[in-house]
Amino acid sequence: MPRAQPTWLIAPLSLILGFGVADVTGVRPLGGIVLFLACLWCGLEWRRTRGLGVALGLVAIYLVAFGLSHPLGKAIDSWPAVFLVSVVVGAIVWATTTRHPRAAL
Repeated sequence: MPRAQPTWLIAPLSLILGFGVADVTGVRPLGGIVLFLACLWCGLEWRRTRGLGVALGLVAIYLVAFGLSHPLGKAIDSWPAVFLVSVVVGAIVWATTTRHPRAAL
């Protein structure tokens, strides 16, 4: 079985990178492409290593965090909001995929 990838690091960094691409270029869809591809890749990795239920849950958390970063950005500014939701996503993914090994089937 192939080794699991460090999605606990990739998922939050993709949120930062996606926002950075959108912010620097001024083209929001480019940032969206980064987010989409990263979420797709992580979701497939979570499905492979943890199962469909966990994968769907983690993808939902990723998408909710992305969505919450927008109103949070109005309250505390954009970059701090992105960093905050990224830390939360990373912690949740780490706790779900690294701390608790998958039970034997």
